[in-house]
Amino acid sequence: MRPQSWTLVPLAGGANVQDLARLADLADLARPARPAKIWPVADRAAACVAALPSMTVIDGGAALAMRSLVKVFDGLVAVDGVDLDVPAGSFFGLLGPNGAGKTTSLSMAVGLLRPTRGRAFVLGHDVWADPVQAKRLLGVLPDGMRMFDRLTGPELLGYQGLLRGMPAGVIDQRAAELLDVFGLADAGRTLVVDYSAGMKKKIGLACALLHAPRVLVLDEPFEAVDPLSAATIRDILSRYVAGGGTVIFSSHVLELVERLCTHVAILADGTIKAVGTLDEVRGGRGLEDVFVATVGGRVATGEELSWL
Repeated sequence: MRPQSWTLVPLAGGANVQDLARLADLADLARPARPAKIWPVADRAAACVAALPSMTVIDGGAALAMRSLVKVFDGLVAVDGVDLDVPAGSFFGLLGPNGAGKTTSLSMAVGLLRPTRGRAFVLGHDVWADPVQAKRLLGVLPDGMRMFDRLTGPELLGYQGLLRGMPAGVIDQRAAELLDVFGLADAGRTLVVDYSAGMKKKIGLACALLHAPRVLVLDEPFEAVDPLSAATIRDILSRYVAGGGTVIFSSHVLELVERLCTHVAILADGTIKAVGTLDEVRGGRGLEDVFVATVGGRVATGEELSWL
């Protein structure tokens, strides 16, 4: 069932949409309103991206650029001078072993974690010097970031949209389609805190897509997602890139990266070890072989586990 008009939806904790609208005014995130768009219903996945604005890809331009990013935690260098250009219009995979610095690098690049040194840019806008404009262009799915989970799915999408200055009618329309596409419509009255891990991942991605960003940065978007939902997400992201958007995502699933990505980078020990188009990085070999060789090779376990 589609949600009713946003002026009628009761929110958890006694808040209402008018209250959230006032919060949106205070957030100083308003942008020029777009007219409501009619969502096609024949193709559910296409409906999810139908409202995205047309995007012009600048040849050779970087959708996301990291410049000498460094992060030090209590004397430990987690990221050590990352320089990376993600081409506009690319499907970019960021690979690395656990502890390589992937989440830290992406968090600094999108404004969630202040770097010790270095800068990051989204379509030319400095993330830390001009955060409002940069974040208008960004959709982010962080790993492990808590949401306002005492709201239902429709309420959470409404909250996100109003904070971004979107018209209530557009929020209503897009939220209904996103919930439908991600299979969350039947959980309309369930609080997000009671969602399964996969459902939380999907509502997080819905929040990232709601305002029609030009760049999506996704940290492990397929983790804990069932195969059917993963296929839907892949279709949506592929259509998004085909329409001129840019996707950057981290993953440990090399097969998925080979299937989806046009470009990849391998991060290890806080630095970029390899970067380029998928074919350039593979160099005629399998991506798994390249990855293992790049990050240090396999650990011998024959003698240590001889008792097995």
